[in-house]
Amino acid sequence: MAAFSEMGVMPEIAQAVEEMDWLLPTDIQAESIPLILGGGDVLMAAETGSGKTGAFSIPVIQIVYETLKDQQEGKKGKTTIKTGGGVLNKWQMNPYDRGSAFAIGSDGLCCQSREIKEWHGCRSTKGVTKGKYYYEVSCRDQGLCRVGWSSMQASLDLGTDKFGFGYGGTGKKSHNKQFDSYGEEFTMHDTIGCYVDVDKGQIMFSKNGKDLGLAFEIPQHLKNQALFAACVLKNAELKFNFGEEDFKFPPKDGFVALDKAPEGNSVKSQHAGSAQVAQTKNQPNAPKALIVEPSRELAEQTLNNVKQFKKYVDNPKLRELLIIGGVAAREQLSVLEQGVDIVVGTPGRLDDLVSTGKLTLSQVRFLVLDEADGLLSQGYSDFINRIHSQIPQITSDGKRLQVIVCSATLHSFDVKKLSEKIMHFPTWVDLKGEDSVPDTVHHVVVPVNPKNDKYWEKIGKNHIRTDEVHAKDNTRPGTNSAEMWSEAIKILKGEYTVRAIKEHKMDQAIIFCRTKIDCDNMEQYFMQQGGGPDRKGHQFSCVCLHGDRKPHERKQNLERFKKGDVRFLICTDVAARGIDISGVPYVINVTLPDEKQNYVHRIGRVGRAERMGLAISLVATEKEKVWYHSCPSRGKGCYNTRLKDEGGCTIWYNEMQVTFFTSTAKSPSFFLCISKIRPTWVPGRSLNSGHWNTRLPKLF
Repeated sequence: MAAFSEMGVMPEIAQAVEEMDWLLPTDIQAESIPLILGGGDVLMAAETGSGKTGAFSIPVIQIVYETLKDQQEGKKGKTTIKTGGGVLNKWQMNPYDRGSAFAIGSDGLCCQSREIKEWHGCRSTKGVTKGKYYYEVSCRDQGLCRVGWSSMQASLDLGTDKFGFGYGGTGKKSHNKQFDSYGEEFTMHDTIGCYVDVDKGQIMFSKNGKDLGLAFEIPQHLKNQALFAACVLKNAELKFNFGEEDFKFPPKDGFVALDKAPEGNSVKSQHAGSAQVAQTKNQPNAPKALIVEPSRELAEQTLNNVKQFKKYVDNPKLRELLIIGGVAAREQLSVLEQGVDIVVGTPGRLDDLVSTGKLTLSQVRFLVLDEADGLLSQGYSDFINRIHSQIPQITSDGKRLQVIVCSATLHSFDVKKLSEKIMHFPTWVDLKGEDSVPDTVHHVVVPVNPKNDKYWEKIGKNHIRTDEVHAKDNTRPGTNSAEMWSEAIKILKGEYTVRAIKEHKMDQAIIFCRTKIDCDNMEQYFMQQGGGPDRKGHQFSCVCLHGDRKPHERKQNLERFKKGDVRFLICTDVAARGIDISGVPYVINVTLPDEKQNYVHRIGRVGRAERMGLAISLVATEKEKVWYHSCPSRGKGCYNTRLKDEGGCTIWYNEMQVTFFTSTAKSPSFFLCISKIRPTWVPGRSLNSGHWNTRLPKLF
């Protein structure tokens, strides 16, 4: 209890945590909880099973409680962020007149964009119409930038139209897409002075106090328009000084600081506050926190954690709600009407309720995206941007919306781009690094070579049912076609899975298949071996978990596996993502995933909580034709076996050329031999470590 209390966690939550036998916070919790309690946006990455859910749930519960307590006692929070007219009364960069990936610090002067492929710009809150003025910009890093002046009509990409004037770090001045040599190059630690003489129609710049001379004559059509301080950035950070602090290089010749401009010589920006401010009146269907999960199981798991953490939180009590598909909407609406403080849900049903006004986002002060890479890979980018745009960026008591993004794998371009767009100077808490595998995980590869192992020719009709990709093809032995080898791979993978279970005497494992139909076929194959869902204690007792199974069946199957009623959980990546299953001794990858992060997710489930474990990947040495549905039904009732390039729903999948696989496949010691004895293993500490055993006995 003391360990969590030292991080600022309230005693009621610390007591609940102690009852869960959490004596000490995990690394991710120790790093993230204080940051979130402090009001910051956080990106967290840690291994599966490291306590990420607690890392965001605990501070979210506490701050929601404190907010409700203040409202209960009639307190009004101190405004920490100026809004609307408040922003425009002060010289600073305008949060309502900026690019989508342009971030502004709480002081309104520190600016940053970490977009590496696009330029993002911003203008100041005020402009000048008469007089001689000066401001300074300090370069904080080595990124690309242009600074200068623009009218309200100008593009935010400074200097690319006839309404803006810029000076860039490459030693070029720019106006109306014309880039001419001017002054000197500048970079980190340099200070650029920006001058404008509105009366004479002249713009000048200086570098570290050195006058660089006249840069632009202001055209006649802009003589009567206000000019605003402006910049545009590409992976850069700047600090503006409009005169509130002493200048590093004070101006001469009658130029004065922008913030000394008389009221009659300055105008406010027309962009006066497009960001929403939360309503002060509470509504029952307006939660304070929204937690988005990629699957029903993960949403249920997170909600259960929230219930545990808030057990002793009282007066006011927190009300939570699970919003997922597959459950009658009227039940969820009934709870919403009674009032809710924390909502945990999946995108589909959340989108339905938000779009119909049944769930309002006007009071949200926490947006949590759990398993963010999973949400994006499932195509929910538009949904995330849509709900973020509907959430007020500032609460009624002046607090800023906090966005928390967490996953076992954050190191993807899409996640980074999303964070730049919706987060405010986020702190990265990365305790895992890119593509990390726990030390307790050993991963080995078994080649599936139908040309060497002819068992598929002899097995007859007792093999695993395949996915019918080759239902119209001639796959009989002797045809030697690509289709024949592909079908043989499917048969051998079913057989190798059964052999691995027998030879290792596996008592528990997660088996990952590529598609839902592959999962169903593997379950049927286990039933052929005498196992299945209803054979408790049998060597091949199993349950299946994927999106086509009904919600109550999925929940029941997961619980049965956790309790040990069945030995094997057969599932897809999407269904199993983030589920808290600890200490699983084995994982079998029937097919390698398309993406490296999914491989990390899969094998990260083995050997958790300091238990050793083995991940076995069955890798085909020949191409395999697999389903790749791009049809509207996403595979339901689809039998179009033509290739995707031909308008069909299949592709040729070459596991030997999967990006993360090929980096280690060059090693002659990469593959394992197939045989009849269990192997001893050498740990593989990362995907690219090359720690593969060359002296293994035969596997089967």
